[in-house]
Amino acid sequence: MKWETVIGLEVHAELSTKSKIFCSCTTAYGGEPNTHVCPVCAGIPGALPVLNREVVEYALRLGLALNCSITRQCKFDRKNYFYPDLPKAYQVSQLYTPICRDGYLEIDVNGRNRKIRIREIHMEEDAGKLNHSSHGSLMDFNRCGVPLLEIVTHPDFINEDAANAAAEVTACLEKLRETLLYLDICDCKMQEGSMRADINLSVRRPGEDPGVRTETKNMNSFKAIGRAIEYEIGRQTEILEDGGKIVQETRRWDDDRGTSYGMRSKENAQDYRYFPEPDLLPINISGDWIAQVKENLPELAFQKRERYMRDYGISADEASVLTCHKNISGLFETLAQKSGAVFAANAASSANAAVESAHLVSGEIMRLIKNANILPEDLNISTDKLVTLIGFVTGGKINRASYKETVEAVFTNNVNPENYIADKGLMMVSDDKAVTEAVEKIIAKNQDSAAEYRAGKEKIFGFLMGMVMKELGKGGNPELAKKILSIKLKEANYEKS
Repeated sequence: MKWETVIGLEVHAELSTKSKIFCSCTTAYGGEPNTHVCPVCAGIPGALPVLNREVVEYALRLGLALNCSITRQCKFDRKNYFYPDLPKAYQVSQLYTPICRDGYLEIDVNGRNRKIRIREIHMEEDAGKLNHSSHGSLMDFNRCGVPLLEIVTHPDFINEDAANAAAEVTACLEKLRETLLYLDICDCKMQEGSMRADINLSVRRPGEDPGVRTETKNMNSFKAIGRAIEYEIGRQTEILEDGGKIVQETRRWDDDRGTSYGMRSKENAQDYRYFPEPDLLPINISGDWIAQVKENLPELAFQKRERYMRDYGISADEASVLTCHKNISGLFETLAQKSGAVFAANAASSANAAVESAHLVSGEIMRLIKNANILPEDLNISTDKLVTLIGFVTGGKINRASYKETVEAVFTNNVNPENYIADKGLMMVSDDKAVTEAVEKIIAKNQDSAAEYRAGKEKIFGFLMGMVMKELGKGGNPELAKKILSIKLKEANYEKS
């Protein structure tokens, strides 16, 4: 009989506010250790917190985007535990009245549409960071008090196949990541810890009660999460099949070794001795505030995908690439708008310019980003220069090879495209006489190949076309060359001139 995996997620997203949740210290990443600290976030007795209103606003944005109901009267609670990176020996969080509840997001994996329920979203403060070395561990409290939203799903990832389980969890996290990015409330730089996930996983026989779960903490890579899930499924299955029992514990994933190890026994809520936070007033959220936030929600990634396919006739795969990051969709929309405006006099060219923008961004730009090993959020390229190039290629002034070469030069060296094309001699040769001379020269040099083509070997045409384009150089006009070559090859009894 097969085993069934049950998974739930707890995702922490650091908010992109300029100041911390309960004080005015900066949330900027980095800085010398313990320089972004004040009496409030350091937990000095007598220092009183003041709630950052923008944190509540960001929580409302995410809750509404994820179809949650909003808790109109909510409050904070103290979660008590001792750990070196928590100077107050408690964390301010929300246990009893989280700000958002009962939402969902939808994912599609291998054609299977799933609705993943969101149990709650609550606000809390981040803890500090321990820096470990061979000489010991040092505490950096810069991150203490950075505002977090914790998104908790129901255990809705239920699968008999480990690969499917990993794929569904990854799809959910990717959907959540793009939502956070498009709402502009978190930069989601997982390498900096601004988005991280805890994986709660258990294994059971289908139809049985839930098994004992483990929690793999602070995962900050989608690939690592997939590997960790498959590993933990295998580990638990092997223990159960050998007649053993799963220990409820918190585990740490070692991606280099491809294994996890136990850190500590897994606590339950009562172990944290929660009680209402006495230094913060309850939060009253008005209906007008909720309505205002809802009205100002931006267009999300899945909505953009649908619009791109509907308005531009772009394929689903290409639309997915264009919406993979807010900066990428922003670049595409800017290019589509600017290039469409430039060629508005010609309706066909205008529509073609928008499609050309999509091809450029999803193809060549994404390739260059990957090769340069830069993140989409760090992309900086002149849209005006790219619009010029789109105009050149759609207007028949340069061919595809020259277009690709010049785009790369703009991306890498920020060249002036017009000067670059002129200096490299890339402007397309569209003079009928010059192209005809090149075609006649190639046919004259390849009489046998021309005869084979006339005899029915149509594949020879590609060879001859390549020779013509080589003769014309980088500025060859492929459409014109193809037309004239076809005409000349059909001429009867062509003789070498």
